[in-house]
Amino acid sequence: MTTDTALTAEQILIAAEEVLRRFGPAKATVVDVARDLGVSHSSVYRHFPSKAALREAVTQRWLDQAHHELETISTDAGGAAERLKRWLSTLFAAKRKKALDDPELFATYMVLVDENSGTVAAHIDTLVKQIAQIVQDGIDGKEFKLAHVLTTSRAVFDATAPFHDPAYAPTWSEPAADERFEAVWKLVLGGLKAK
Repeated sequence: MTTDTALTAEQILIAAEEVLRRFGPAKATVVDVARDLGVSHSSVYRHFPSKAALREAVTQRWLDQAHHELETISTDAGGAAERLKRWLSTLFAAKRKKALDDPELFATYMVLVDENSGTVAAHIDTLVKQIAQIVQDGIDGKEFKLAHVLTTSRAVFDATAPFHDPAYAPTWSEPAADERFEAVWKLVLGGLKAK
């Protein structure tokens, strides 16, 4: 049991994930989250002014979980091609893990993502900017050909969508998924490489 005064936003978000996993987005309530924490619902509202705000924060937390590791890869030293492949592989692995290890929560997040398109758009912008860092390093190091960095980075993101866009999640467990990823990677790399 958590006391009202010691309650943190992070504790609420963790509890909200559990409640969403159990009841789904249509039936989960702020009262359920408060009950799970052993506090009054007004304690939850002190941190999140509405159910919509709480759901948006859960979505943001979920989307942000991969940002840190991907940001580290985008700013690492080393060759741009190797870093970009590692970045894309890490994103694919993270999304696949969420979809396959916890399908109930993943389905819930799909509903929340649809509700919070602004949050998703900001998430995609962050990811494209991370790719842009790697592409710019590749251009600077003469590993990649000169190109418009943001346009190219968005094209890389879009070309690899089958490996990170949740709409493709049903295909991520197929035996040939990794083979398809490698084939797309080779095409992307071929388009980026300096002659």
